[in-house]
Amino acid sequence: MLTFAFTVFLLLVSAFAQSPRILIYSATRGFRHDSIPTAIEALQIASNTINVRFDNTEDQTLFNDQNLARYDAILFLSTTGEVLDDAGKTSFQKYLNSGGNFIGVHSASDTLVNTTFYERELGAHFDYHADLQEATIDVVGPSHPSTNKLPRRWQTRDEWYNFKSNPRDLGAVVILSVDESTYSGRSLFGLCVIIWTLEIFRIQTLGLAGSIKATHTQRVNKYRMYLTRCHVLYFVAWYQDRGAGTSSGGVSGRSFYTSLGHLNETWRDETFMGHVLGGIGWALQANTTKAFNSSALVGSDESSLTPTESQSGISGTSDTTGTHTPSPTSNNATVPIVYSALLTVILSTLAVALHLL
Repeated sequence: MLTFAFTVFLLLVSAFAQSPRILIYSATRGFRHDSIPTAIEALQIASNTINVRFDNTEDQTLFNDQNLARYDAILFLSTTGEVLDDAGKTSFQKYLNSGGNFIGVHSASDTLVNTTFYERELGAHFDYHADLQEATIDVVGPSHPSTNKLPRRWQTRDEWYNFKSNPRDLGAVVILSVDESTYSGRSLFGLCVIIWTLEIFRIQTLGLAGSIKATHTQRVNKYRMYLTRCHVLYFVAWYQDRGAGTSSGGVSGRSFYTSLGHLNETWRDETFMGHVLGGIGWALQANTTKAFNSSALVGSDESSLTPTESQSGISGTSDTTGTHTPSPTSNNATVPIVYSALLTVILSTLAVALHLL
């Protein structure tokens, strides 16, 4: 029985030895957050821990069919405005239709505001936010890798977003909301609720000598409107098991979004990083990309990389022109693969030894 367990584990190690690959896109055409370099650095440092390779760019020409097909997820990091041209949008849509996963962070919701498939994949677009301040976040959704290590009520400092629509209308599951009573600058109004009552009247028509000639039943809707202060759920994070941005007939990957991440200090906070990395890990487990499904249409595939890419992982930083600058930590991206191969050899030896016993 123990030998069988080791054999199963060996198969799992072999299947997942390939590190998933994520493209971080941080281009901006509007407000630019100074926390973007800090965020990229934090994700690169975490790459070894979670066995994920990150590439980052601000070059929209890299949104083409061939390049996007190499990634298991695309992460929009504090992007703003029209950061893709029509060709880039077409390739991005094709990527999502092929099972690609999407992750949005902070002002990714203030991006491509006139692009329908992007809004659906994201869940909802940003409307406005209150002043930067501390508030209390509530874990409101089901257990999820991005929230299962968080306190039930989490006090932190950030911008508190309001959105133009409800992501639940697209099938998203909300997992974090901010307690509106713990900060100022929220919406002044609640919900306008219309309540109506249905009343039935019996109308009788009299004939000669007062006899009843006919009886009619008439339904009358009497509308009464009430304007009341209602509790509004201010969304912070949500996910979609099947991204709604996929075209009909496409293969839907996963979508995860968090509105947090405005400050540099946020990206140095372990609680926040646990939230983000949990969401990234969950999105990658969609089983719709090559890192976890060899028959998938898109995703990381070692055999498709050039020798230089295989050695360096091409992780690094890009300036606003899209020029790639290798990161000093780039070579570390291959460490998880080496460890996985070594672990496979060790476990194989143990399995054989146990079988002989």
